[in-house]
Amino acid sequence: MKAPALSGFPVAAQWWPFALLCLGFGLLYLPTFADLSRTIWASDEQGHGPIILVVSYWLAYRKRHELMATPAVPRPLAGALVFAVGWFLYVFGRSQSIIAFEVGSQIFLWTGVLLIFRGFPAVRILWFPLFFLIFMAPLPGAVVAALTAPLKSAVSTVAETVLYSVGYPVARTGAMLSIGQYQLFVADACAGLNSMFTLESLGLLYMNLMNYKSVARNVALAICIIPISFCANVIRVMILVLVTYHFGDAAGQGFIHGFAGLVLFLVALVLMLAVDYPLGRLFPERRAAA
Repeated sequence: MKAPALSGFPVAAQWWPFALLCLGFGLLYLPTFADLSRTIWASDEQGHGPIILVVSYWLAYRKRHELMATPAVPRPLAGALVFAVGWFLYVFGRSQSIIAFEVGSQIFLWTGVLLIFRGFPAVRILWFPLFFLIFMAPLPGAVVAALTAPLKSAVSTVAETVLYSVGYPVARTGAMLSIGQYQLFVADACAGLNSMFTLESLGLLYMNLMNYKSVARNVALAICIIPISFCANVIRVMILVLVTYHFGDAAGQGFIHGFAGLVLFLVALVLMLAVDYPLGRLFPERRAAA
């Protein structure tokens, strides 16, 4: 007689090894996450990190039934090699304070575990939750520094042009916007590469949840997320400029400044939905054969 399955989980004989693995990973990365919560996760640029972590593991949890229903084809050698790479990245990143290696190592460690116990079919099932963890790691500083300045300048230019065209007394000097007696500097968090990177993760999550089968539609939407992110950043900057102009510097730099970050994601989501609709007409989903 077979052992009864736990609610929402595989049978206990299959569930306990994964529970122990999750516990081990939790203990291993607890110092990492504690350090992140006190440093880069507390910043505007990387405040999305814990959300990415939770969403990634939630996406993997949603696949638990499909994962356990797939026949296991263990690949212990390949899994051990991938696991060794992940362990090296973790140790090296932890010892040398290279946060990208330290955070990114969990992708290789989990991939190695899946290969050892379940094989390549399991990796194919969980490829997106594993890939989504990439957005936890901060972008290289050299890349951010090289691209943030022109992005800020472009966002500032568009915001100035739009506001000036509707009659506001706004002028721009580099990334500095002057309106009335106020001067606002467009910070990296408002219009830099990190915010676009975050919005790209939102778009990819949206496509995954919608589960579109059309490759052309997914690729087109992923490409469109870049200009969508730019437009959302422009709208965020314009909101902050207008709030400061009408209600003063205290209002613009207070609660509204933090609220504008939420507006950024809401605007990006609305724009994605607006773009996705015509893409659905252009690249219709294939219907399953009767």
